[in-house]
Amino acid sequence: MDDRGGSFVAVRRISQGLERGNTYHSNSAEAVAGSAAWLGRGLSCVCAQRRESDARPSFDLTPSEEECLQRLQIRIDIAYDSSILEHQEALRALWNAAFPDEELHGLISEQWKEMGWQGKDPSTDFRGGGFISLENLLFFARKFPKSFKDLLWKQEGNRSAWEYPFAVAGVNITFMLIQMLDLEAVKPRTMVGAIFLKFLSEDESAFDLLYCIAFKLMDHQWLAMRASYMDFNTVMKTARRQLERELLLEDITRLEDLPSYSLLT
Repeated sequence: MDDRGGSFVAVRRISQGLERGNTYHSNSAEAVAGSAAWLGRGLSCVCAQRRESDARPSFDLTPSEEECLQRLQIRIDIAYDSSILEHQEALRALWNAAFPDEELHGLISEQWKEMGWQGKDPSTDFRGGGFISLENLLFFARKFPKSFKDLLWKQEGNRSAWEYPFAVAGVNITFMLIQMLDLEAVKPRTMVGAIFLKFLSEDESAFDLLYCIAFKLMDHQWLAMRASYMDFNTVMKTARRQLERELLLEDITRLEDLPSYSLLT
């Protein structure tokens, strides 16, 4: 917690330096905690916790599923680069979706803290999730504007005095889904990952849609658990387990069938 009463959660991207399909052995897979550069001292994202290597089975993919996975992996590998015009425009579009009546003074501005970024330059936070985490937030804002605004402004339920920061939490959601679905492997090594790739082959926006569901589910769990900022990791674990259970339900034929999809408005 900093002296302004805010607390933030940090993650470190682990895809760099790793080959597809490898298990995670490097110390770079460990979460960042305690750095003065992060306002959430002592907190780390549950999705960034290192796992011991294990002999997990892999699932064969259809040509369509393999192609869709490769395209998604390309998206995952794109780092946010503030010198690229497309990235600048996406960041401005996110601001306009969140604050349509407020003019943005610059891509580096104290205004960004209103959205829940750690500082005046959001690019430093995108290092945890890459450009895809910005794409996820923008998809959420455009596809489900009411739910997006409800989470941004914390408009639902009895909120904690110490809330999670919206934007940085969003980066954590992206990272958690990449881990949960094992998307940096050549083939899925869990049933959840294999099921997701079936959905992805039928709808290339499946990852973005699942992101929206996961974010809303996380907030739902946050309220149900009466959580505060120190409970963020626990809430993330709970939301992940719930999402995995729902993906494994027998009657789920598309992401819109997930029980938690009904939380979106």
